[in-house]
Parts: sequence; C-alpha cells; structure tokens
Amino acid sequence: MSARNRTQVSLERIFRENAKTTKRQRKSAETKDEEEEEDCDSHSSSMEAKSSPDLESIGSGTTTKRSSGSRSRIRRDFLTRFTDSERFTENLQDWFGSVSENDKIKPVFEPPFELVELQKFDYALEGVSFQQLTRMPNAVYASTSTSVEANAYLAVEDFLHAAVKSLWEAFWSSQEEEPVPFSVGCLFSENLKFYQAEKALALGRLDGLSATGVLLKNPRHPHGKWDHVLELALLRPEVGSRQPSLPVLGEALFYALRVLISRSVSRLDFSQSANCVFVLLVDLQYGGVVKVEGDVSKLDFDVNNVYDCAADWIKNHSKISVSPIDRIWNKLGNANWRDIGALQVVFATYHSIVQYFGPPRHSIEDLAADHSSRVHSRRQERQLGDTGLNENGMFRLQQRTMSPEIVEVHEEESSKIEPEPLMKLEVGSVLWLEDSNYQKGYQINQVLTNGTLPYHIASPVDEAGKSVFLYVGSPPSQLEPALEDMNLWYQVQRQTKMLSIMRQRGLSSKYLPQLHGSGRIIHPGQCQKPSSGGRCDHPWCGTPILVTTPVGETVSDMVNEGRFGPEEAIRCCHDCLSALSSSSSAGIRHGDIRPENVVYVTSGVRQPYFVLIGWGHAVLEDRDRPAMNLHFSSTYALQEGKLCAASDAESLIYMLYFCFGDLPDLDSVEGALQWRETSWSKRLIQQKLGDVSTILKAFSDYVDSLCGTPYPLDYGIWLRRLKRNLSEDHGKEIETSG
Repeated sequence: MSARNRTQVSLERIFRENAKTTKRQRKSAETKDEEEEEDCDSHSSSMEAKSSPDLESIGSGTTTKRSSGSRSRIRRDFLTRFTDSERFTENLQDWFGSVSENDKIKPVFEPPFELVELQKFDYALEGVSFQQLTRMPNAVYASTSTSVEANAYLAVEDFLHAAVKSLWEAFWSSQEEEPVPFSVGCLFSENLKFYQAEKALALGRLDGLSATGVLLKNPRHPHGKWDHVLELALLRPEVGSRQPSLPVLGEALFYALRVLISRSVSRLDFSQSANCVFVLLVDLQYGGVVKVEGDVSKLDFDVNNVYDCAADWIKNHSKISVSPIDRIWNKLGNANWRDIGALQVVFATYHSIVQYFGPPRHSIEDLAADHSSRVHSRRQERQLGDTGLNENGMFRLQQRTMSPEIVEVHEEESSKIEPEPLMKLEVGSVLWLEDSNYQKGYQINQVLTNGTLPYHIASPVDEAGKSVFLYVGSPPSQLEPALEDMNLWYQVQRQTKMLSIMRQRGLSSKYLPQLHGSGRIIHPGQCQKPSSGGRCDHPWCGTPILVTTPVGETVSDMVNEGRFGPEEAIRCCHDCLSALSSSSSAGIRHGDIRPENVVYVTSGVRQPYFVLIGWGHAVLEDRDRPAMNLHFSSTYALQEGKLCAASDAESLIYMLYFCFGDLPDLDSVEGALQWRETSWSKRLIQQKLGDVSTILKAFSDYVDSLCGTPYPLDYGIWLRRLKRNLSEDHGKEIETSG
C-alpha cells in the first residue's frame, strides 16, 4: 500500500473515532440532563408537588422539545460562568450611585412588607412556639474573640432551622411528628456547594463561607442544588445601618439571580412565585430582607458577557425591595422572635415556603382570628366593659369620663385565698426531722441569711456539743410547683440531691460538705396525711429539711470584718480548688461560687480550712444550668448559660479579686460581660491579685488562658504550687485532692 493510501486510511480512522467520541459526549450530556430532570421529578413527587403545566406542554412537539433543551443548556452554561459576585457588583456601581441620589428625598427601595401584614402575621404567631436557641451570636465579643464568626454562622443556621421548623408545624404540617422537609446549610464560595456549618468549620472552611441557605431536603444531593434553594441569608458585618451598602446589596442580588436562573431550568414546581426570591441580610445583632422579583426570560443569556447581561437585567427588568434594618438578636445573642426585626425575617421565610409548597393548611387569617378571641376573653375576665369589635375587627376604644383605665375588681369573699402562716424559727426552737429510718431533733442556735435566704446553725438534740447547718425549704403549696420559691428549692431539695450523689459516688474530701441528714419536718399536732407520700392540711406538713456539716464562718463575713488577708486568700484558693478537683472527678461542677458559699472552719481542728458549700446549682448534666451572678459567674456562663471546664476556677478568681477590692456597679448582663472583657484585657485582675500574692497572679493568668475553651484545668500542679506558698508549720499535712 502506498504512503498516500496509508495516510488516507489513517485520516478516515481518525474521523470515525472523533465522530464516535462526539456522539458519546452528546449522549453523556443528554443522559446527565435526563438524570437531573428525573431527580427533580423524584424530589417533586416526594414533596407532593404538581408538575408545571408549562413544562408538561414542552413535550408536545419534537422541535419545541429540542429548543427547550437547547435553552436549558445555554442557561446552565450561563450559570457555570456566573460565579464572581465582585465582578457583578462592579457593573452595578453606577446604577447604585444614581438610585442613591434620591436617598435624601425618599427611601432608595420600597419595603417588601406592609406594617399591616406584619401585624397580622404577629397575631398569627401568638400561639406558635419557637425553639430556644442554644448557639447564639455575641456582639459583645465581636472585636476580641477569634471564634465569633464561626459562632455566628452556627447561630444563623440554628435561627433559620428554628424558624422553618416552627412555621412548618404551625401552618403546613398535618401530623404531630411529620418530618420537616427542609435542610439548612452554609454555602462555600469556591465550589458553590452547601455544607452543614459544623462540618464546614471542622474542614477549616470558615474563610470560604459566604451564605446560609434553606433548601428542600434531598438525600441524593447532600451538598444541595441551586434550584432547591428556598431562601438565603448573608452574614456580613455592620448590616445594622440605614441602608445596605453596595457590596452587601450587590452580593445579595448576585445570589438571588443565581437562584432565579436555576429555577428557570428546574422541573420543580415554583408556580406560586417562581420569579421571586428572598435574601436575608444579618450581622451579630441586626437583620433585614431583600426581595428580588423579575422575569428571567428577559435576561440576555450571552455566555461570553455574563456579568454585563446580568447587571443589565437588574437595572431594567427587576424589582428590588429592601426592608428596614432592625434588631433580631440582643447583645447576648437571644433572638427577639416577636420584635419587628425578627418578624420580617420570619415572614420572608414564610413566603419562601409558600413559593414551593403553596398556601398553608392553616392560613394567617385563621390563626390571627384567635387573637381577637384571646383579647376578648381577657377583657371579660377583667370586667373591662364593652368588648365589642369595630368594623376593622379591632376593639373599640371606650370613651369614659369617670371610670379609670385600670379598674378595681372586687372579688367575692369566697374566692379569697388565705395566706399560709410563715414558719418562724427562733433561737431555742427545736425541729424534728422525719426520715425513712429515723426521727431526729435539732435545736436552733443561730439564725443566718445567705443573701436573702435564711438558714440556721443548730445542734442535734442527742449531740449537744456538735454544730450543723440546717436549711428549711418552703412548705408545699396548694398551687402549681412552678409558683413555689425556686431559690429555696435549689438551696434545699436540689442541694440534697447533689450531696446524695456525691456520697453515692464515693467523694470524700474535707473541703466538701457532708450530708448529715435530710427529710421532712414533723409538725406540731396530729398529722392527718392520707399516705406516706401525701400531706395533711397543716401548713408545715411535708416541708423539706437539709442538714450538713461542717459549720464555719462565711468568707463574706470575714471580708466585712477585715479578717481575710493574703494567707487566707491562698488557703481559700487551695481548698476550693481541691473541692472542685474532687467534684470534677465525678463529673460535677459547682456553678455558684461566691463569698457566701465558702465557709472557714475553725472549731475542733488543728489547722483551719475552707469548705465549698452551696451545691444547689451544681451542673451534672447538659440540661442543668448554673446560677447567674453578675459579679461572680464566669464569662461563658453569662454568655451561653452553661459552664466550660474552667468556669468554676474563673468564678473563684472573681471571688478572690472582689475580696480585696470594691464591687463594681453592674446592672445588666451586657455590663457584666463588658467589665470582664475590659478587666482581663487590661490585666486589672492579675494586677490586683499580684498585690496579694504572686502565686494568685500566676493562677489568674493560667485561668485567663483557659476561659471559654474546652481544655481541662490541671488541678494537680496548681494544688502543689499553692501548697508550697502556704506559710504554715511544715509538720502539718494538707489534704490535697486530684
């Protein structure tokens, strides 16, 4: 065969192979499109949504079907290239400047919701409960904490999840435990995929997170699809201004347009409002809503000039609404669900759900109608006169000249509740305690107070020379248990439980209180209780009692009398730290360290020592909450309502610090957190304790390094260091736990 023939055969083979390759690629692309469409169909069927009539009509003809597929591919190509929000925003700069010129005359953009709509929605939500958020943004530490942004993404994710869950259950769900068909994830800007916030942060992708989205739940696509996005939230600093800046607004418009284009090529049914999308703007306190509407079929899908075409559509074919920026979270991160800021954000989420799932089973009007009946009922109960409604469904304002706005209601004599006589225990009184195994009497020797709560120093009747602490709870009320004095409940019943657990777990330390006895009071007269677990009509019947040892003088009294010096401070730190070491070995944290809960034991011992009492607020399980004290609670406790590993040690530092200085005037949690931030950053605490002892200064530095972290305290090394700094007879042994 000649060289020319061989060349011709080779060219023919190459052409055939290229043709086969092109055919395979085309078939692969068509298969991929079909799979995506089948997946959308499957998901749409699972959500009980109807197919779009427009899309059903596409299959009526071969030519129409071919042109529709071509249009979808062009739009998908457009989306593939439309990935840079900054370039898109640059193209909007002149437009934004021109519309902002009218800012002084009227708002640049109209709000998406009328106040009347929000008021009616507020009435509808009166009976809706929103989940208590555990992860919350914190504006107080925004300038100092390196993890504030990570916590904020977690908080926004929790907020959106709580909102969609409550809305779904209140308006759409037909069953009590029907699963919520939504997922919430954070958008990673590099690949435009969605991840759970915790997973994204664990992978070190904090810098790449750009938004948080509410999506239709689809297990086949764990990283989400853009046509499944119902709503997006952008977390950006300094949103709390009069009007969002161009970079923030431009990014919101960029993501809104991506969602609209994705819906235009999707087979999911957004027939309620496919041409509308809501984007939330939030920071650590404030938030607002951006609503973008428009027909994307008027967008010029030039894949070679995507950003100019997209900007042109925004300028000429879209309607943009921006709500006022209002507060969503307070400075501590608690969501103000019923305030206007959170209300308009939740209302936007409601409309986003309506776009796909259609009108709810229970309309806003139906739920809001109960508002009038509730007010009507309350007015009747209070006998406030005419309860008629005007034509707008609102209560008529009564024009009265003689009757005051607040009227006195004269109750019937038979409905009066006689107050139960208070139990007054005086010096010399004898109380008898009934336990399951014995009866024991205690004679009151001294009446004391822990803050506002009374307690007593008493002696057992059969051990006259011994002293005990005796705590008496509140008598069981005929009312609901929630109306009883909770402070007494923590002091008596809860502390009894914690000391019993310590005994069961074998905790043995002289720096911990010991349970001497607990049970119910034996009241004077004949007890007529129906059973061992019941109570009779006597007001003292069933009153709980707790008895503990040892007895000592509180640090608060020592400080007031000027008897708490450097030596006592070091010993107090050592002994309290030893008690915390013992309790932490059993998974128990104190949660309420303050001068009233530390006593100095001097009677009957060679070497005085301190005991950490007041374990009623101890934290044993995740659901337990520590006491809240503006002066002595740890930063993490005030911020999160929980304890971290070093929280008790931090409270111990505050107690020692205030023993040698004046208490600041703190009237709010925000002020308390600000004081802590300033004091630690300026090293005021370390300097004050350094004037007392170098070892206390070193220990405060160590605690400062652990505040808010999960790292455990090294009790052993600090107990040894504190022990070496105690100026005492070296022949006397100090008990050290841990």
